[in-house]
Amino acid sequence: MRNPDLCSGCGSCGHVCPFENNVLSDGQTELKGETCISCGHCAAACQQVAIRVPAIDEGMGEYKTLIADRRWLPHGHYDIVGLVRLMASRRSCRNFIDRPVDHWMLADLVKIGITAPSGTNSQKWTFTIVPTRTAVTVLAHHIASFYKKLNSMAEKTFLRTALKLIGKAELDNYYRQYYPIVRKAIEEWEGSGKDKLFHGATAAIIVGSKPGATCPAEDALLATQNILLAAHSMGLGSCLIGFAVSAIKRAPGIKQAMDIPSDETVYAVIALGYPNESYETVAGRKKIALRYFEG
Repeated sequence: MRNPDLCSGCGSCGHVCPFENNVLSDGQTELKGETCISCGHCAAACQQVAIRVPAIDEGMGEYKTLIADRRWLPHGHYDIVGLVRLMASRRSCRNFIDRPVDHWMLADLVKIGITAPSGTNSQKWTFTIVPTRTAVTVLAHHIASFYKKLNSMAEKTFLRTALKLIGKAELDNYYRQYYPIVRKAIEEWEGSGKDKLFHGATAAIIVGSKPGATCPAEDALLATQNILLAAHSMGLGSCLIGFAVSAIKRAPGIKQAMDIPSDETVYAVIALGYPNESYETVAGRKKIALRYFEG
């Protein structure tokens, strides 16, 4: 929506619109075209605050645990050394203290997460907050139940062999790669209560996507990375729980138990809490081979 009384006709909105919906006419900007993905570029570029995008909820840019600076940061105007240090310092935390995470902090993490880009700005990502240690434990029980059943199947040699013979080697691969560590983790969970899945985390966020997104997995994982970095900045530890994602994808009952709609797909489960670990330096990475294509 455009306020013609405020519009100066500078054309900034048209310059950044992906679909060229804003055009100059007689010194004023006119809205043309039927395609709009509500990206907000036009409103963000307008110096006169003459444009409002109805689909955008301004409350998503307001936080309870921090005061956000809404001014746009120009390209090249950030401390790249500090950014790299933050990214390299964030480690997967597998030791948490028994301290709850504030509900508002979890909500703010989601808001920070959705500052990520999404394909055609669909923003069809979904977030299920698991806010307490009790709730995390309930989720862990559902996941452990799935793996107990999977282990029971994997223990049957004839079943693994038969499936492998017809080209379905997934169960045999699971048995060889994961069965021993999963069995040990379940035994410890049921015996002493030791949590080898969520590592004692006192909260979690499940990141998924509704149907219809052009790049659902990419969208969800980009938002996830934002959450991981923001969590470290807030003093929290985080860890991606891949075993939980696999279980939720294969056992629809887990989504039902968590009140997650059946048509949503889960792409990440983030364990969160206050860390009980520290490091002296950042960790390195394996060497990669750079590839260039110069046309």
